[in-house]
Amino acid sequence: MLHIPEHWSKMSDSTAEDSGGGAESKSKTNSTLAKFPRHTVEQALRIPEAILQQNAGNPATPAEAVQYSGGTKVSGRWNVEISSAKKYGFLKTEGKTLVVEERARKAISPQSENDRRDALRDAVLSAPDLGEVYKYYRGEALPDEPFLANALTDRFGIPADQVPEFLDIFMKSMRSANLIDESGAQVRLLDAGRETSSGTPAPTSKKPTRTTTGATCFVMQPFAAPLGGYYDLIFRPAIEQAGLTPVRADAEIFGTGKIIDQIWRGIQDAEILLAELTTKNPNVFYELGLAHAIEKPVILISSNEDDVPFDLRHIRVILYDRTDPFWGQKLIDNIADKITSARERPEEAIFRLADRT
Repeated sequence: MLHIPEHWSKMSDSTAEDSGGGAESKSKTNSTLAKFPRHTVEQALRIPEAILQQNAGNPATPAEAVQYSGGTKVSGRWNVEISSAKKYGFLKTEGKTLVVEERARKAISPQSENDRRDALRDAVLSAPDLGEVYKYYRGEALPDEPFLANALTDRFGIPADQVPEFLDIFMKSMRSANLIDESGAQVRLLDAGRETSSGTPAPTSKKPTRTTTGATCFVMQPFAAPLGGYYDLIFRPAIEQAGLTPVRADAEIFGTGKIIDQIWRGIQDAEILLAELTTKNPNVFYELGLAHAIEKPVILISSNEDDVPFDLRHIRVILYDRTDPFWGQKLIDNIADKITSARERPEEAIFRLADRT
């Protein structure tokens, strides 16, 4: 289970709360390196809320905003906090003044039950680095600490010395936005889907994939209902959305010859493979073993974490919730995203036997 050490949590708190010269100097040094907000989404509401309460929401100069928030003068620390509010989309600059955005107004003075939650979700999704990491792992269990730290540095370019601070801000902001499930053995990011509360597509860092003629994705799944029906409802549209041709044993490669020979050929020929682990079907696990033996990139999915073997849980697994009324489209989008990612960096979806010995 992902555990954030206590001393990590204190790091972002000191950035927001310490008013001494040391914190100001530290903020000036690190803020030039960090793209992500240096405050949690809740902390970043302090200045917008002060402007709303003490200036009736009218534009304010930075000096006025700092005074409204309890400060005395604009300093490096306050500039970092203003920058964080901008990165979450709570503030914007017009001329020489700060303007409170509608997103902040919804979070501070909600007019309906979901206004605050939706505003915080929009803020997190739009924030540099936070949004990219969320969209990459949405619907999945987060990797354990060392693997996640490596991914944050290697894939997202977060400096290694800033990973603890980033993780603390990320986890607290996910909790505030109700985008995290910590009830199980592993911390899992909930899938809020591609749409933001405003109805516009959530920002994404991924480039659309063009169809590659002849490139296939081999699907390993049970054929019995209801899972067998997911091929046409879920897997085929997801694979095609990612630019590959879907293939599975019962439909596309049945013909003369032994079935196992055709399965083996389908696995060998595929660029990416998709394995539905729900119900622990022995045929699926047999095919998955073949794929792992030749080090093919495989996307793992399941509706139940208990159906994922323990020694595979270090690999990214897409978990979906069939009680969610929008689970189908969310799963299509998530699979398409993971296939695109696996094509760009196949090593992340490969189970290397040499690494397990």
